[in-house]
Amino acid sequence: MTSHGRRVVITGVEVIAPGGVGADAFWNLLSEGRTATRGITFFDPAPFRSRVAAEVDFDPYAHGLTPREARRMDRAAQFAVVAARGAVADSGIDVGAYDPYRVGVTVGSAVGATMSLDEDYRTVSDGGRLDLVDHAYADPFFYGYFVPSSFAAEVALAVGAQGPSSVVSAGCTSGLDSVGYAVELIREGTTDVMVAGASDAPISPITMACFDAIKATTPRHDDPAHASRPFDGTRNGFVLGEGAAVFVLEELQSARRRGAHVYAEIAGYATRSNAYHMTGLRPDGAEMAEAIRVALDEARMNGDEIDYVNAHGSGTKQNDRHETAAFKRSLGEHAYRTPVSSIKSMVGHSLGAIGSIEIAACALAMKHHVVPPTANLHTPDPECDLDYVPLTARERRTDAVLTVGSGFGGFQSAMVLARPERTAR
Repeated sequence: MTSHGRRVVITGVEVIAPGGVGADAFWNLLSEGRTATRGITFFDPAPFRSRVAAEVDFDPYAHGLTPREARRMDRAAQFAVVAARGAVADSGIDVGAYDPYRVGVTVGSAVGATMSLDEDYRTVSDGGRLDLVDHAYADPFFYGYFVPSSFAAEVALAVGAQGPSSVVSAGCTSGLDSVGYAVELIREGTTDVMVAGASDAPISPITMACFDAIKATTPRHDDPAHASRPFDGTRNGFVLGEGAAVFVLEELQSARRRGAHVYAEIAGYATRSNAYHMTGLRPDGAEMAEAIRVALDEARMNGDEIDYVNAHGSGTKQNDRHETAAFKRSLGEHAYRTPVSSIKSMVGHSLGAIGSIEIAACALAMKHHVVPPTANLHTPDPECDLDYVPLTARERRTDAVLTVGSGFGGFQSAMVLARPERTAR
């Protein structure tokens, strides 16, 4: 069938995020406008410029992993597997009833097994003392940490998928791009079901040091609960987070035949690059606007049909201004009438995982007809003059939602989610 013949929908959602494990806990946090940012507890943050993060309270055994699974998997892989099992359960799908070669997996991750690699390096180098490391002290599962493809392999094993299995790593757009790639595999007829999403667990000394060096993360460690302030005039960097979100994607008619609950159709997706600078963004937002335009075109929708925009909203000055310009450029006057918010104000920025976590937020916003707020937005930046839904969630019918991502390297991605009846061909 052609790409326009096979329509792809989300029928299962699971989220592991700061503030609570599970889609329900995640949505409760967002809808109540609570923040899950706090002082770092995973290691001593005293030497670092930024000492806050959005950590997940996660016990692998409490969430069904065996001691062997927990032993061999990095924390991010654990997140991915638990979220994948949860998404399959939520969808009610019997994966075993499908041809296993037509069930695939895509996992997005920006930094892979950072936590395990960081810990292992400290061990083999004797805390950095040795120039020539001693491999005899390496973890026996070190190779699995070194290759991010192990994430997709673990998820495929967990759900019994023998079709295409891959990791998408495109920095902070990985969570959008992995789902976008999965959609294309179903549309083109290669697979019937995809278990797709993203996971990252980057809260480690090496990651904090990297972001400290470029002053991308906030130094507001004296007030961690209010440190993430997207679109606020006092913002001064993002708060690093962690987490995962995984979805079951399938063809619309197949989902309807089995009576599945459909959260949303993934109606359009596009990604672009600015070919400009590793961390810099052009102020006009042209590349993000182009990704939005193409995603809307694929969805066969106009900009004025969008009911809510989930912003990248990292809380850095240049990103928030860049995004504001992109929304105006792509949506025109409708941008001023459309609620926009950033959930990073509540759950931080989990790098490659956040794109999928934000897709989950959009699907749940559509389910509940509630737009999550931008927490900590007390002093709007005059240059960010759209409706950024400050502080309090808002009831609003959401039939079509736009979610976007922006990543180091110049990556810009956009996705349109819509109710299937709204996008009937």
